[in-house]
Amino acid sequence: MKTAAAMAFLVGLAITPYAAQATDEAAEYWFNPSASLDLDQDTGVELETAQRFRSEADGRPDTYFARLWLNQEVARNVTLSGAFERRINDGGSNETRLIQQLSTKHGIFRTRLRLEQRFVENTDQMGLRVRPRLGLVIPVDDNKRLQFKTDAELFLTVRSTRNGGDTGLTGLRSQIGFAYEVNDRLSLSAAYLRQQDINDRGPDTVGHAPVIGIEWSL
Repeated sequence: MKTAAAMAFLVGLAITPYAAQATDEAAEYWFNPSASLDLDQDTGVELETAQRFRSEADGRPDTYFARLWLNQEVARNVTLSGAFERRINDGGSNETRLIQQLSTKHGIFRTRLRLEQRFVENTDQMGLRVRPRLGLVIPVDDNKRLQFKTDAELFLTVRSTRNGGDTGLTGLRSQIGFAYEVNDRLSLSAAYLRQQDINDRGPDTVGHAPVIGIEWSL
């Protein structure tokens, strides 16, 4: 019963909009390939990339980024990670991020707490953001190669990159989909993602995107 209730809660978060006075809706397309390499039993590196394509009509630039991760399993089902990211916003201000992250597994439950330092070109100061995420991963078949996944993530801005910029809850990301482990080295995923950027001074911006993921273990 607890598992069913938790799944229903997360699915609800994934498909239910955050209450807002008004929103601007936009379609996007996300592609998320990555490659990882184990350095030893507890340590690994990962190169994560993403390509996010947006409609020219909504005025938001396409985004491309690459993150280099160092992952360390500090306890059973607990991983501490750090990353350096370079983000290119086609037609907008580019960005560099430093990321620290703690990930845990508790049966079918997944938690992630991410801290970001953001350096955006042509802005006033370094931004600081916290991103807690709660998710579920549920095997669908007996060999656990096919998995149902859903999660919801908050964007909490502690310090804006601009003087007088929005702080507090500035975004909500939720997604729902499936992942399939083709073999020990290759995993594919497909999901629906909803990204809501919360704006205190005007309508929120809501993006809807299919996300295709490819994970390759070297």
